[in-house]
Amino acid sequence: MNASETAVVQMAFVGCGGMARHHAKQILKQQETTNVRVVCEPSEAAYARFCEVFAEAGVPAPENEPDLERMLTRFGKELDAAFIITPHAMHYAQTRACMEAGLDVLLEKPMVLNGEEAVDLIEARSRTGRLLVVSFNGSLSPRIRTAVRMLRAGTLGSILNIHGAAWQNWKQNTANTWRQIPEVAGGGFFFDTGAHMLNTISDLAGEDFVEVAAWLDNRGAPVDILGAVIGRLKSGAMVTMSACGEAIPSCSSDVRIFCTEGILQTGIWGERLLIQRSGQRRLTPVRVPVSLGQWEQFLLVRQGKIENPCPPEVGLRMARLWDAIRASAAQAGQPVRMPTLDTTTLAMAAD
Repeated sequence: MNASETAVVQMAFVGCGGMARHHAKQILKQQETTNVRVVCEPSEAAYARFCEVFAEAGVPAPENEPDLERMLTRFGKELDAAFIITPHAMHYAQTRACMEAGLDVLLEKPMVLNGEEAVDLIEARSRTGRLLVVSFNGSLSPRIRTAVRMLRAGTLGSILNIHGAAWQNWKQNTANTWRQIPEVAGGGFFFDTGAHMLNTISDLAGEDFVEVAAWLDNRGAPVDILGAVIGRLKSGAMVTMSACGEAIPSCSSDVRIFCTEGILQTGIWGERLLIQRSGQRRLTPVRVPVSLGQWEQFLLVRQGKIENPCPPEVGLRMARLWDAIRASAAQAGQPVRMPTLDTTTLAMAAD
């Protein structure tokens, strides 16, 4: 790493849209560890709105270099890391470019559009020796990490069923934006907000899916708006996922894990964690450490203080699941057996 554990990390934002502004507000609370050195944003309007966040915090706004290649040429030697928050189809090439320029990367979800791109990013990560963390709220949440430890330790027994649901008035909110352009977004509600559900449930399950049946409904839009998935894990545990992107004005989720000795409840963003053990009458909240969000967790990984909770291998798992969902939906819900992962290819990519 270019920066020591105690040095201020010099970072770049690649993309300055709404989610970047959200993250910038959190990062500006961490100025003792992070300096936003430069941004890469081709839209003058988006950059202007991004600068407003810095003005409100009383901090000078970073310079904008709209072309990524020029930004890396001009500022690459001054930078330690990049936070990539751009439309989904751009993630793969931008992440490769940043890692090959010597930067560690925190990459907004979903990591890539398909399994092939995921394997290639694993190879690029290993070849360059850079850190790559996928910015899923769930996997980088102390609540999900606590839940994963409990499930792996068997404190609630074996997993029997997992049920997840996500809902939002997404169709209305994203009309006439890139999120409803298939070749840019890679999918609709199930691959945007619903990507958190795919990732968090995969993370909690901790094992591969072996069979998937899925139905997607565009509801007159260019991309999926409604979705339902039934899956079976390698252990035999059953999984159901429901996604409604045309709900009344709202944005929420629920995930329940039914085990032989208890029930665990959380959300796709790790927004809560409750458990109910055998003999108890209700779900009880679990206390976890407070977090300032994904960038703080990224820095802890970078400093070697915690293991990477969301490496590109997690992105590969989710990408393969999405590939299977699309394949089944294209066959009107015909069950699709997940192909066995080519461990030789994956090992070669990771070496």
